[in-house]
Amino acid sequence: MSAIDFSDPTTIALLTDALTAAGVSGLEISWPGGQLRIVVATGEEARINVSSTAQPVSAAQPVVVKAPMAGHFCSGNSSRSVADRLPRSVSAADTLGFLRVGPILLPLCAGRAGILTRQLAEPDTLVGFGDPLFEIEPQS
Repeated sequence: MSAIDFSDPTTIALLTDALTAAGVSGLEISWPGGQLRIVVATGEEARINVSSTAQPVSAAQPVVVKAPMAGHFCSGNSSRSVADRLPRSVSAADTLGFLRVGPILLPLCAGRAGILTRQLAEPDTLVGFGDPLFEIEPQS
């Protein structure tokens, strides 16, 4: 039996539709390489969080936050873009922006504490899987 790719947008859309149709409020799946969390909210929109296990990184090299799937990059809800507020400290749990896939907004978490130094993608642009979005200098 082949493994299911939980980072695939088609798989996530099918799971989201099934949860909504069944009246289930959410689902969380963990595997050795990451985690998928789908929370079905009111208004027929779902919130999805896909994260991968972070790899050890040398303190001298910046960490690049990459797109976990294809979608439209959104820099956040605020009137000021992330780029206007750089550099700034971030924690591993901080949401740096969102990836819009249809009606779904996927939060983009920093994944590690450090100094957010660069936004590498322009807001409202279509990005692909693995495209670089942000650069973080790890704190020593």
